[in-house]
Amino acid sequence: MNALKGKVAVVTGGSRDIGRAISMKLAAEGAKVCINYCHNEAKAQETLEAVRSIGGEAILVKADVSRAEDVKRMFEEAAKAFGGQIDILVNNAGGIVGRKGIEEQDEEWFQKLMDLNFKSCWLCTRDVLSYMKNGGSIVNISSQAARDGGGPGSSIYACGKAAMLCHTRAMAKELGPRSIRVNAVCPGMINTYFHDTFTAPEGREALHRSAPLRREGEAAEVANLVSFLASDASAYITGNGVDINGGCLFS
Repeated sequence: MNALKGKVAVVTGGSRDIGRAISMKLAAEGAKVCINYCHNEAKAQETLEAVRSIGGEAILVKADVSRAEDVKRMFEEAAKAFGGQIDILVNNAGGIVGRKGIEEQDEEWFQKLMDLNFKSCWLCTRDVLSYMKNGGSIVNISSQAARDGGGPGSSIYACGKAAMLCHTRAMAKELGPRSIRVNAVCPGMINTYFHDTFTAPEGREALHRSAPLRREGEAAEVANLVSFLASDASAYITGNGVDINGGCLFS
């Protein structure tokens, strides 16, 4: 424990599910955590209380991380609260929003999905660098969809997550000389609100029958992997997209 003692982390989209689990895990390992949220303040407060209940130190910052001015303010508030240096960035904000086949998609839909799932990662990575003066670790939450194109009606979501995966590799090359590591995590089906809302029960049941481990993953399992990639235990790992899908996809 305390693998992240003295570190400062920013977790985007931290109000629930995987973002909440990541915030709690990083705090449990000793990091001070800036928990970002955009819409659901009540859920964000629950995350903050959960972190504090385990003795963690955290703040909440409301920001739309697809907007440059909000991203700038988020990092300013995190730095002000925790002493200037930011050591860990987890680009977790994203979502499928809904399912639309290509003939239903318009430019507004395309832009919304790309802003949420890739522009946010690009903006946050760009702006955190001035706070990573002593190196750091960036962990991007991509998706199995980036590998296989996603399920029906999720093509733009999958493309945004694939762009994030490519950006991970590009930034690992560019930022490595500054002692900043960049990795991605690619979850498969995880037991979250995401799948409760957008995946049909029969689809989840089919996975339970076919997956080598015969189950969905849990948010805490994703958080464990993120914590490892954020810590010095993974000091020679960068530029990777690490799959966590119970064996449903091998890359």
